[in-house]
Amino acid sequence: MENYNEMLKSEISSFRELGHRFFNKEVSVGDFKGASGGMGVYAQRGGQSFMIRLRTSSGVISKEHMRLISSFAEQYKVENIHLTTRQAVQLHNLGIDDVCDIMETAIDHGLYTRGGGGNFPRNVSLSVLSGVEKNEYFDVTDFALKTGEYLMSQITSYKLPRKLKIAFSSSDKDDSNATLNDLGFMATIKDGKPYFRVFLAGGLGANPGVSLHYNNLIEPKDILHHVEAMTQLFMAEGDYKNKAKARTRYIPRRMGTDAFLECYEKHLAQVKAERNLDVNIPVVLSETLESYSHKLPETVCLIHQRQDNMYTVVIHPLNGQLPKKDFENITAFLEKYDIKEVRLSMNESMYVRNLNEKQAEELLDITKDIRMKSKVQQSVSCIGIPTCQMGIEQSQKLLSEILAYLKENNTPDEYLPSIHISGCQNSCSRHQINEIGFAGGKRKIGDALEDVFDLYIGGIFSREKTELGKKVGTLIMRQIPEFINNLAIELNKNEMPFREYISTKEDEFNKIVSPYLV
Repeated sequence: MENYNEMLKSEISSFRELGHRFFNKEVSVGDFKGASGGMGVYAQRGGQSFMIRLRTSSGVISKEHMRLISSFAEQYKVENIHLTTRQAVQLHNLGIDDVCDIMETAIDHGLYTRGGGGNFPRNVSLSVLSGVEKNEYFDVTDFALKTGEYLMSQITSYKLPRKLKIAFSSSDKDDSNATLNDLGFMATIKDGKPYFRVFLAGGLGANPGVSLHYNNLIEPKDILHHVEAMTQLFMAEGDYKNKAKARTRYIPRRMGTDAFLECYEKHLAQVKAERNLDVNIPVVLSETLESYSHKLPETVCLIHQRQDNMYTVVIHPLNGQLPKKDFENITAFLEKYDIKEVRLSMNESMYVRNLNEKQAEELLDITKDIRMKSKVQQSVSCIGIPTCQMGIEQSQKLLSEILAYLKENNTPDEYLPSIHISGCQNSCSRHQINEIGFAGGKRKIGDALEDVFDLYIGGIFSREKTELGKKVGTLIMRQIPEFINNLAIELNKNEMPFREYISTKEDEFNKIVSPYLV
């Protein structure tokens, strides 16, 4: 590991030099991005500040890494720690020397940024409640971490067409979106034994697609054979010439599903013949009790674990932006009770698990001023502009305005779902597979160029049913808060959650939204 860390650190000096040349306008945005993404760094819009993505493995952050991140925020005057939709941490508004120094210090503490962007395997996603969720099959945490460790061990050698995303889900709820990734593993049980279902070549963004279902259940020991098989297939069959079609989901569309699965089997057989990648991780099937004695009521901020009288507190800051002081307070709480870790979700939330009643109440009080307390308040927004180079619209501003409008009009929000907002079509918020999603753009309406968002509804993901949301149309950004407010009033009148409402009263929904479509 020492040699590996030194190899990663040896790349930093040349990257630092490149960053200064970019800052001085001697290197183009495209050329810098081509190099910086693989280092886990991106230039922010305008090219004067930078973001670094700390690759917190599958969203599992140790108490020691929490303390380290807190020290970075203090030293480099970072106001907010951004919790991402891929279970990582981003620090924004940094100088090029800042990101290089952070990168180097992080490596010394076993926290990496390499492959955090660019054409590399990304952070392996993981069901955030794996190990404590009621009705899960078994804890898949160690399998996700082992996969991340395997990918990081050879991260500098990969030459992929584009990024590769892998996910592990511990239950049929598919919290990690295994059914929508390039490679997904979903825990299951057959005849009392643990297995994984496998899903292939899915993804969101332009021309999205639900993953193909691999027909065979696989033994847990075989996961890395499948990781390597998909990686080898992607390098052999991916499109290196057309970046727009360089994701794995385009390969079965080009080859045909049957030919793709046959190709996958060929790579899998070759990997098994040439490499011994068996993993030796013991599996204990999860037990859900018939009855529980939790005293604190369950809410969107407090979850009853399958372990009796144990709780998980959900901390979702507005727009996934956790203020530095609150991050420090949470870290101090962990140290006070010697809590080993926190976990990040795919929805920009932090989960603190395995708390007793007293600890849960204390943490709820510590975070009461920054915790979003309803589903719609816990909506998800990508970073958007003015930060993102690729962004078109102000996604975080839209979410803030929606919540402010509801509050100003005293509109109850209990039936509204979480809203997923992307600043462009790249689906960083996964707007395409949630109940309500928006994707930003520009459109000329009359003589004015307007800020607009495409509206998607009805997306869903689980083992039983994964479907992309339906695009309803386009709304002007400034009118969206009023539309959501009117929708909330209608849901309140019917005392009906949104998914039930659109499945039974779609005509009424169309009447509400149609005046806002452009």
